[in-house]
Amino acid sequence: MSSSLCNSKSNRLKGKVAIITGGARGIGAAAARLFALHGAHVTVADILDDEGPALCTKIGARYMHCDVSLESDVAATVRSTVAQHGCLDIMFNNAGIAGQLGSITHLNSKLMQNLLSVNLCGPVYGIKHAAQAMIKGRVQGSIVCTASSAALMGGLGSHAYTMSKEAVVGIVRSAACELGVHGIRVNCVSPHGVASDMLVGAYREILGREDLGAEAVDRVVAESGSLLKGRSATPEDVANAALFLASDESGFVTGHNLVVDGGFTSACNTMSFIYQ
Repeated sequence: MSSSLCNSKSNRLKGKVAIITGGARGIGAAAARLFALHGAHVTVADILDDEGPALCTKIGARYMHCDVSLESDVAATVRSTVAQHGCLDIMFNNAGIAGQLGSITHLNSKLMQNLLSVNLCGPVYGIKHAAQAMIKGRVQGSIVCTASSAALMGGLGSHAYTMSKEAVVGIVRSAACELGVHGIRVNCVSPHGVASDMLVGAYREILGREDLGAEAVDRVVAESGSLLKGRSATPEDVANAALFLASDESGFVTGHNLVVDGGFTSACNTMSFIYQ
């Protein structure tokens, strides 16, 4: 666990009930640890039935098998969590897959549909069923979805992945318009350059290097993937952003895309020598 998590003494989510999809590893696991540290009752929803329960045992969370491409699984996860804790305060729709790299002229439609069922339908189901529970329980809750820097800049992911993440930003803004009357906030967080299994796998495929590891990807991001030279992104960076959006500290923030990219999609660093 990073020092930023261990040194935190506040309880920004004390007593809150949270579901995190894709919470067994990577960004989702970092968020699960952080949310639990800040006092939340966390349900980790994932299809990784070995890693998920192991993590939950360590952090005092609850695990549920949940394939977010199946609406019935998402609905059951929300229903079970509310039955256990009495309400739902936070829904973090984080589960996602990378998809097929390569030319759009050879796009595999079946693989594209599979990706959209996870990356787009999953968050839609999460928003739908979380909102139902929050409205029924009269909870002014927070719904957070994981988008991506690929939603802001072309060429950072596969075509299907890019399309799915732009759509996530769109549904977040649309849902925020409707749910605000209930006091429910809907936002997204857009990571960039986190050396997760997904990104490392993409680099291995692009470079044809099966031996490539997370440290090598970290170095690439630190050197050329942000304006913060020498600084790469971590799962905890994104988890901290999700914590802010989940907590009451962002009580007047909705319909927002919080980009965690070291400035990569905002500005170019090729002229930085002028200031040195």
